[in-house]
Amino acid sequence: MEGSVVMNSINIAADFTTAPGARYRKQGEYSGEEFREEYLEPLFRDKKPSEYPDVEIELNGLLGYPASFLEEVFGGIARIIGKEEVAKHFTYRCDEVPEVVDKIKAYVEYSSRKRRN
Repeated sequence: MEGSVVMNSINIAADFTTAPGARYRKQGEYSGEEFREEYLEPLFRDKKPSEYPDVEIELNGLLGYPASFLEEVFGGIARIIGKEEVAKHFTYRCDEVPEVVDKIKAYVEYSSRKRRN
């Protein structure tokens, strides 16, 4: 992708958990908030959009795909860096449940730049 510096590959099952949790940390372990803050936000922090890396997200091997987890991760990063940047720099792999990718793209598309508290 044009303007990209690095490709990062994150396998949620191998790098984080096979059993994603709820939206927020206060709701338990392996939350979407935890994943976004620890795995995605550092990739974009203190960078200009022209320096944003490409990120491939591997979604195979998960025991489930909680909507609140996915929205917080992908809608959440879109609220931080912008949905256009997420669409430009993120790719997804999910052979086991391919429709999950469409759900993620919808969460990104309908995200708001304003962060929730």
